[in-house]
Amino acid sequence: MTAGDAKAPIYRDTRDLTPFGHARLRTPVRELADGVGGLIHGVLGGRDEALISVDGDVPRLKRLPGKAAKAVHGAIFTSREPERLITVGRAYPEWAGLCYIMAGLLAYKHGSYLRASELLQRGLSTRNDDDANQYASTYLTRVVTRVELAERIEVPVLFSEEAVFLALAHSLRETGHTEAALESLAALPPSLPSALARCALAHSLGRDKEVVIWTDGLLNSDDLSAALLLVRARSLRRLRAHSKAQETLKEVLRRRKTDLMLRNDALTDGALLVLENGRKSLNPLGWLRGRPAELETFEVIRKDVEERRLWEQDWKQLGGD
Repeated sequence: MTAGDAKAPIYRDTRDLTPFGHARLRTPVRELADGVGGLIHGVLGGRDEALISVDGDVPRLKRLPGKAAKAVHGAIFTSREPERLITVGRAYPEWAGLCYIMAGLLAYKHGSYLRASELLQRGLSTRNDDDANQYASTYLTRVVTRVELAERIEVPVLFSEEAVFLALAHSLRETGHTEAALESLAALPPSLPSALARCALAHSLGRDKEVVIWTDGLLNSDDLSAALLLVRARSLRRLRAHSKAQETLKEVLRRRKTDLMLRNDALTDGALLVLENGRKSLNPLGWLRGRPAELETFEVIRKDVEERRLWEQDWKQLGGD
């Protein structure tokens, strides 16, 4: 299935447990606070910000006591750069796929999007053996990747298929491969985070009809759904479905606890809709005809007056009254 094959909404997640945490909306003030918080955390002896993120303590290796497991475990949780994980993957080819994926997630955390996309794609195309898969399902469940779904909107994702593909999609988007980024998300199960990422990419590619289909029936239940409704409204506006776009923006503003940034975006988009509709609403007849017609009419009147003046001048010269 390609990214454009869906004929129904893609945001309804029926799973009881998902790997997603609460969405975060980035602003300059919050970014500054996060930076200060990270410095304080480091001074107080917390986990190094350069390391892979973990929810809680690093799990202790109790099972799979082989050399490969020990080497991979140490590389995952103590590496500050992807190189060590790449080296371990080459030393233990049966674990190489997992090592490349973790190296890609570490590069993604550091903002090295080109390298992250290369490592993640290589890891996904390299098969692991059963020991590596068992290790991942046992010891990596607390690994967290903070993924940017759309501009200014992030969500923490536990180690999973979603974490890997959403990070890959964002990395591809940042390196200019928007079409490939959209395709990489096509196989993910329905969820609000993946729907937001897909719709934001589809909107940037001009696939507005698909965005409208994928978001049909969506209500504002949280900030992620509000952000997705904003994408829907912008696609509707570009399709010139202004009344539906206005209804969608009203749904964003309906929930009072919607983040202020999203509410401001909805008000701005609403003002743009008013401006686009304003020409017709202020003077429908005049604006439907357009200003060139008014100027043309004025030129015709001015020409008639001039011709009559010349005619009267000629008449007087002929001795007329």
